[in-house]
Amino acid sequence: MFSEIRKRAKKAGHAPGSALYTGEPVNTTPQITVVTYNAKDYQQTSSTRLEDCFTEQKQDAITWISIEGLHDTALVKQVGKLFNLHPLTIEDILNIDQRPKVEEFTGYLFITVKVLLWQQATTTFGVQQLSLVLGKNFILSFQELDTTLFDAICERLKSSPNQRLRKQGADYLAYRLIDTVVDAYFVVLEALGETIEQVEKQIITAPTPHNTRTIYRLKQQLLLLRKSIWPMREAVNHLMHTEDNLITKFTRVYMRDVYDHTMQAIDALEISRDMLSSMLDMYLSSLTNRMNEIIKTLTIISTIFIPITSIASIYGMNFTYMPGLHWPYGFAFIMSMMGLVVIAMMLYFWKRKWV
Repeated sequence: MFSEIRKRAKKAGHAPGSALYTGEPVNTTPQITVVTYNAKDYQQTSSTRLEDCFTEQKQDAITWISIEGLHDTALVKQVGKLFNLHPLTIEDILNIDQRPKVEEFTGYLFITVKVLLWQQATTTFGVQQLSLVLGKNFILSFQELDTTLFDAICERLKSSPNQRLRKQGADYLAYRLIDTVVDAYFVVLEALGETIEQVEKQIITAPTPHNTRTIYRLKQQLLLLRKSIWPMREAVNHLMHTEDNLITKFTRVYMRDVYDHTMQAIDALEISRDMLSSMLDMYLSSLTNRMNEIIKTLTIISTIFIPITSIASIYGMNFTYMPGLHWPYGFAFIMSMMGLVVIAMMLYFWKRKWV
């Protein structure tokens, strides 16, 4: 959480609309992919320079420009100048700690969402920012790093002209991108849910201090999930009810489906948070019960040895005249008495259901 505050602190003292990248320095070269399509034609080109893959926008086709890599501020400003983007939009694209939101500008909509990618090797997830600029017949997407999240959409666009994607406008493509992002939320929530169930089983069977560290780590991850998923509800709701004609009536119907999926993700998130809270209480209760059992066992043992110790201490006194001191069966008698005392006390404890 504090690392995000430090990212914000980088912009302190700069004028509004300053093009300043707030992420970590990257040595890779940004990748630019330009997809142009309509119901009849499809064309895709990729390069590291915008001039090599895009010259001018076709009026009878949808243009999708995907830029992977935001550390090159000159490239982002070049795209912004080409499509007449507001300086505040450029600033928000480069500020990777944006809250998911939708903003309306003259001629386009600016959409910011959080992409969650599950990393199986580290059993955690990564968070990236996806910025979308939706125009009349174009869409611009800006990502921090190269991902394969939208490869399926590219394949669908390329595979068949009968796809609904090829027949609808840029707003429908924006819907598909957002829907893909929301679907990825469930992958992360499912993986975290499995981890929570495993920790719960360990706590029930044999709780260890390692479980508390896992619980607190999961709580931090769920807080980050909440920060990414909860604002999506407002953003999608804005797209559903915006008066801007860039979102058609046809696409608004599908936006309702995305809104429903977002609410399901929020419900799953809240259930996971409640489970973690109850698991922590369960862990503390199990430790208390375990400690009580240990104290109970030690108390019973101590109580049993009190009369035995009394008998042994009496016959351990250094007096010349004591009953049974010179009796041949004195030792056996005393040991039998101790044994009977132990048996009587165990029967009493058993009758009172203490053991």
